[in-house]
Amino acid sequence: MPFDLEDLYRDLHSHPELSFAETRTAGLAAARLRELGLDVTEGVGRTGVVGVLANGAGPVVHLRADMDALPVTEATGLDYASTQRAVGPDGVEVGVMHACGHDMHVTWLLGALERLVATRDRWSGTVVAVFQPAEETIGGAREMVADGLVDRFPHADVVLGQHLAPLPAGVASVTSGPAMAGADTLTITMHGRGGHGSRPQSTIDPVLAAASAVVRLQSIVSREVAPGALAVVTVGSLHAGTKSNIIPAEATMGVSVRSVDADVRATLLDGIRRIVAAEATASGMTEPPTVVVDETVAATVNDPEATARVRAALETRFGAERVIDIGTLTGSEDVHELATAAGAPLVYWFVGGVDPETFSRAAAAGRVEQEIPTNHSPFFAPVLHPTIEHGVETLVTAAMEWVGRR
Repeated sequence: MPFDLEDLYRDLHSHPELSFAETRTAGLAAARLRELGLDVTEGVGRTGVVGVLANGAGPVVHLRADMDALPVTEATGLDYASTQRAVGPDGVEVGVMHACGHDMHVTWLLGALERLVATRDRWSGTVVAVFQPAEETIGGAREMVADGLVDRFPHADVVLGQHLAPLPAGVASVTSGPAMAGADTLTITMHGRGGHGSRPQSTIDPVLAAASAVVRLQSIVSREVAPGALAVVTVGSLHAGTKSNIIPAEATMGVSVRSVDADVRATLLDGIRRIVAAEATASGMTEPPTVVVDETVAATVNDPEATARVRAALETRFGAERVIDIGTLTGSEDVHELATAAGAPLVYWFVGGVDPETFSRAAAAGRVEQEIPTNHSPFFAPVLHPTIEHGVETLVTAAMEWVGRR
């Protein structure tokens, strides 16, 4: 019996789960795969699911969808909006939302597999469906690789995947070479000397040092990196103190760094360390800042030859005007780790989910950034149609470019 993909998407959107907690989502995906007759393995990389659709001799294509949601409280007002809450790894209860489209990714992949099963008399090869956990924390791909993804399942000749983006529904963006930036996540702690807020002269104020560092860190991109190079330094969190009249002993910053070029990355990281150390010295701190690199993920780089094949296939199917190239995005991904581990080419592209008329009006007014919610926004919500249908078709079209035709 065919899946109702809209019902599936609504269900997934209403029941988001944080990274490595995607048990319901994984169970649903596994059950659907079994209904389709695939060979299913659960618990790969903790909560990942792998389904194998063997259909005779031919290439092996890995199709990947990520499953995890974000610690975001939904504000879309949709009748299927998430009201879920969960306790995160830090022990704090948060709202949970599919604010990055991973619910759509799962829907697309299940819909594509249904189509490939129904048309298996037209192609030959093997399709491996990879439902990956924990993309948002850049850990899921590594966990699946460490759990034997490359050795336990048919070896990939190519890894394909797609991501929902704030582009018009019906449009896909395909970029050759670097498609997404690499990322480093740092935790920086400034060590001061606490005391009474009425006697600042008896303290070393880490809040002032951290605040100065936040401002100064922005000079790295504007003054130390060549104009036009991809480089981002964002201080996303600053935590210090418990009360207005207490100068705390420490202040902690969470910093996100994005780059593609190795030399630019080195400039950014060296500059961050230099600036926070200098601010500590300027404040008279006796202990240097603690700088911990929590996460590092390389840039997502599409194989040029394989990308050209995908682009040509999508242009033939949809028309060249609906296949664009928005260039390298400053967001980051870990899908490339699946391809790197297999020594296989990667093609990762973007599929629009915004109502085309809404997008056109915003573009005409020069207000796309202001009016079109982006990934990770509490207002992020794709229009269901034609986003579902187009995403399924793009994934099937790309897969069919490899598995061949009978």
